[in-house]
Amino acid sequence: MLIHPWDAPRDDAEWQGWLADHDFGQLAVNGLPGEPPYVQPLHFAYDRGFGESSGYGEVVAHLARPNPMWPALDANPEVLLSVVDDYVFIPGPWQAPPGTPPEHGTPTSFYAAVQLRCVAHIVDDPAEKAHLLNRQVGHFQPEGGSAAVAVGEAPYGRSLSGIRGLRLEVTDVRAKFKYAAHKPEEVQDRIVTGLAARGAPGDAAAREHQLRRRGVWAAGR
Repeated sequence: MLIHPWDAPRDDAEWQGWLADHDFGQLAVNGLPGEPPYVQPLHFAYDRGFGESSGYGEVVAHLARPNPMWPALDANPEVLLSVVDDYVFIPGPWQAPPGTPPEHGTPTSFYAAVQLRCVAHIVDDPAEKAHLLNRQVGHFQPEGGSAAVAVGEAPYGRSLSGIRGLRLEVTDVRAKFKYAAHKPEEVQDRIVTGLAARGAPGDAAAREHQLRRRGVWAAGR
């Protein structure tokens, strides 16, 4: 992923804060010899308080035992978790440089993306799987309402054998917030106005990013 200086996060807190509210992504695993990479969509829980050896935290998830990617994970535990959201299409006229015809503007995409490079640790111990699942449920369902997972106990104990847990130790992070932070103020104002008027899915989130990040590039030069 290409990251221009004006698209880079200001600090770790920016991408960590965004990731806290974006917990569905795609796990990319190197394929076995002669096969393409595996890509698995999945919900996950990111916890910045774990994995202190790297300082980047830990991701927990689980997959069904019949999932075909397990042999590939055994062969190479280095994986990439990719999360992309808050994406919109920006029409060319919105991006036209000051003093040029609107039709000379270049269409583009806005988006936020975080890529976590991880070392995968497979969890098969029943008690550890139960703990991992409870961590996930606590993240997605903090209001409660579901029974705790416990080995040998209803209603979920018998289901533990059908899954395998994943702890993803985050070793590196690449993050990008592509929202025209380097464009002239006139262009940024035009885009902000266009997003507000269009009101399509994703426009409000993209507009919020742009307003939050405007001036980041100018301030950092």
